[in-house]
Amino acid sequence: MASLTVEQYVSLIPAVKHSPKQYLWSSYDAEADVLYVNFKKPSHADDSELTDDDVIIRYEQSQVVGLTILHASQRIPEDKK
Repeated sequence: MASLTVEQYVSLIPAVKHSPKQYLWSSYDAEADVLYVNFKKPSHADDSELTDDDVIIRYEQSQVVGLTILHASQRIPEDKK
């Protein structure tokens, strides 16, 4: 059985509680090193913006429906790798 650190997942609770509608879906593309976070499914983004720290914020009718976090693995603190 694979080792699973439950505390890492428990630490997501504040993010879920503060997300729009209190839902959160995510997927990670290791080849592209991109983390996709969605707050609504299905979502049909009609606008987006790229922040200075390489996060794409996706909007649907002016509401945030997701994030695309580029260079995701580079954002993990050294003590968590």
